Amino acid sequence: MSAAPAIVLVSEHHTDDLQDAFGRYQREYDVRCARSCAEAEEVSREVVAGGGTVAMYVAESVLPDCHVLEAFHRWRGVVPNARRMIAAHWDRFLADAPGLRAGMAKGKYDAYLLMPRGTRDEEFHHAVTDLLSDWGATIAEPEVVSAKIISPVRDGRVLAIRDFLDRMGMASRVYHPDDPVARHLLGDPAEGADPPAYPLVWAPERPVVEDATVRTVAMSLYGAPSDLDVTGTVDVCVVGGGPAGLATAVYAASEGLSCVVLEAEAIGGQAGTSSMIRNYLGFPRGISGMRLAQRARNQALRFGTRFVTGWTVHGLVPGDAERPHLVRTDGGDVAARAVVVSTGVAYRKLRVEPLEQLVGSGVFYGAAMTAAREMEDQDVVVVGGGNSAGQAAVHLSRFARSVTVLVRRPGLAETMSQYLVGEIAYNPRITVATCSEVVDGGGDGRLEWIEVRDTRDGTLHRREVGGLFLLLGAEPQCDWLPAEVARDDRGFVLTGRDVPKERWHDGLPPANLATTVPGVFAAGDIRAGSMKRVAAASGEGASVVPLVHQWLAP
Repeated sequence: MSAAPAIVLVSEHHTDDLQDAFGRYQREYDVRCARSCAEAEEVSREVVAGGGTVAMYVAESVLPDCHVLEAFHRWRGVVPNARRMIAAHWDRFLADAPGLRAGMAKGKYDAYLLMPRGTRDEEFHHAVTDLLSDWGATIAEPEVVSAKIISPVRDGRVLAIRDFLDRMGMASRVYHPDDPVARHLLGDPAEGADPPAYPLVWAPERPVVEDATVRTVAMSLYGAPSDLDVTGTVDVCVVGGGPAGLATAVYAASEGLSCVVLEAEAIGGQAGTSSMIRNYLGFPRGISGMRLAQRARNQALRFGTRFVTGWTVHGLVPGDAERPHLVRTDGGDVAARAVVVSTGVAYRKLRVEPLEQLVGSGVFYGAAMTAAREMEDQDVVVVGGGNSAGQAAVHLSRFARSVTVLVRRPGLAETMSQYLVGEIAYNPRITVATCSEVVDGGGDGRLEWIEVRDTRDGTLHRREVGGLFLLLGAEPQCDWLPAEVARDDRGFVLTGRDVPKERWHDGLPPANLATTVPGVFAAGDIRAGSMKRVAAASGEGASVVPLVHQWLAP
């Protein structure tokens, strides 16, 4: 059995107070105390040398041998993925806060809290358990798993399945068929029986899925569209389970509309792959995209929304006053009186053929949360200058030896939120290469090198890398829409006054989020002119529901 993860408490004068507060964690964590930055660093190295790791540092706001933010910086060099909290003594909480809060926005630490004054300070412990939960979701091998994957190899298919499970909030592990856990699950094979088709996926209360793919795993867990127990026609079908689609589902179902959400991949869309969103309203310590998506999904489920994941929508047959719209998938059709298109965008392809052939084998489109865990001691490159690229770089820095953010522009400030620019500048494992583009790459069955061109003078240089993460901007995902739905020259759906006048009805433009097909609406990143931010997409998802009500009204 592996050593329990450590929580290191650091205070010159109040270690007893902190130790009392963290007494409830001693059953499952190795709670250690230190009185200075240097002592805490020594404790950390001792834990790591013994095969363990540090889950969290809890430091007082003032340390005797260095500034507390410098201490976090030093400890990060020993354990890069530990969560970092300041628990200020009540005598210093207000005085020290102004000088320290800015560091939280730059990712220097995760929470600034008042040290507990007594027992059962549940507000304090709520923050502690939130951070420990985030830590547990980002370590290489989680302690508690919801799904077990059995495979002799860790290929692109296994990675895709694990990434889907991670994004659905189901922690997983991969086991070789010879592992005792796998042998216990498989049991003794019958004499003369053919060997199973790998990969196998086991989840509680579900049959084992053989020769598994993302779609078959999703169908085992959540069903197919044809499994929906829908009598007649639903009020609204939401296509896409990102922030806009989830907000639509919550507000539509809470107001009594029957609602079905169809999602081709995992709930959360691109936002669901973000390791930490720090500027979403109401979450001062930040929240991962996966947790935000799963909370929204659970909220929609409580109001009666039905979800189907892993199924791509490939067609829409517009209805009229007499017939519902038909949303077509390979797993069945959904008839709906109203349709909300919130499919979001996909990352633009790099279109460098040698690298396209290595997608899944060191080359990844998007943040690829699961792949990040496999980048330990590797040098990796993130291509892109948006918030998603910045969040991916910060997450990768917890595992990789070095992370290079590569952009064509002269800097990041034009395209990335300032809090992420500051976090990247502070992180010693991340560097930024400007005015650069990837033009070639290769490896023996897996990515080993890329070639980068300087856009200013055309010079080329080769980099040895273990991972390439491509977050290159937005391409709409709505080729399945019929010609009746107007789109701009880039393929984004036109709504409201953006619709050309020749396609208005009776001389009037469609409503703000309505398309050129009555009863079909668009929200979020798929809509032309949208802001491409999580909060903006959520707002549009909520705003579309009154328009659906108006359409459905007699």
